[in-house]
Amino acid sequence: MDYIKGITFAPFACQGTFEKEKTYQSLTVMKERTRADFIILVPNGLQDTPQSETIDYTGKATIGDEELEKFIAYAKSLGLRVALKPTVNCKNGTWRAHICFFDEDVVCEPKWSNWFAAYTEFQLHYARIAQKCGCEMFIAGCEMVQAEKRETEWRKLIADIRKEYTGLVSYNTDKYQENRVKWWDCVDVISSSGYYPIDQWEQELDRIEKVVKKFHKPFFFAEAGCMSVAGSNRIPNNWCIKGEADLKGQAEWYQTMFEACSKRDWVGGFCIWDWPAWLYQEENAEKQMDYAVYAKPAENIIKKYYEL
Repeated sequence: MDYIKGITFAPFACQGTFEKEKTYQSLTVMKERTRADFIILVPNGLQDTPQSETIDYTGKATIGDEELEKFIAYAKSLGLRVALKPTVNCKNGTWRAHICFFDEDVVCEPKWSNWFAAYTEFQLHYARIAQKCGCEMFIAGCEMVQAEKRETEWRKLIADIRKEYTGLVSYNTDKYQENRVKWWDCVDVISSSGYYPIDQWEQELDRIEKVVKKFHKPFFFAEAGCMSVAGSNRIPNNWCIKGEADLKGQAEWYQTMFEACSKRDWVGGFCIWDWPAWLYQEENAEKQMDYAVYAKPAENIIKKYYEL
């Protein structure tokens, strides 16, 4: 795997987003300002609750196939490598990590078997698009903490994906879960969400390193980010944190992450979370108290390391 200097672009974009000229302009600006060479696109699958057995990826909340394919072609024309990471979310707002069912199928109760059938259909749909469009990587979902224990089902899913897609296959586990996934041997690349507190990078990298050495697989952070809000660099995984704007704190978090990871030759890159489909006015950057890095000091930190 070549080193990844990546950014997640317009995650969970709704239908029509990739048809707009300003979305194309945003991607061009992203490449110019960050020197990224890789993007992750995140088609959205929706289920009603964590115990729902069906997944909708054809409605207006999900990017259309044709516009997705055209946008991938444009990204590649800019020299960007592309990964698809179809990701399921719950309409009721529950984080996908809590999707879970009884260990054994029970009559009249929601079942793992039905859910995995729906999830497999969702993943294979986008695996075919990834193959058709020449995407460099396919990531079979994100942060499915409770589902990850279903080792047999994940191994079958990865095998089914390989029948449709011939590139690199990964899976994006959540922070702190890298050592809990038992089936890393069946993917090509281990990836995780790097939302670690600013003062804990060294100890978490020590822990992850043991996993990488055990499975002898390439590794990268498929997500990594911090909000420009006071206190976020101490709990960067908390997207609900409230407070004053803190662009300096966000930049310091990125500097710390890159410095720590640069000392570990097994860290194969990053995909920063995230870059918006539509850019806000540059002079309003300090008012954007979110994960976006456009026109914030953190953007300069990313560019410095991505230019190396």
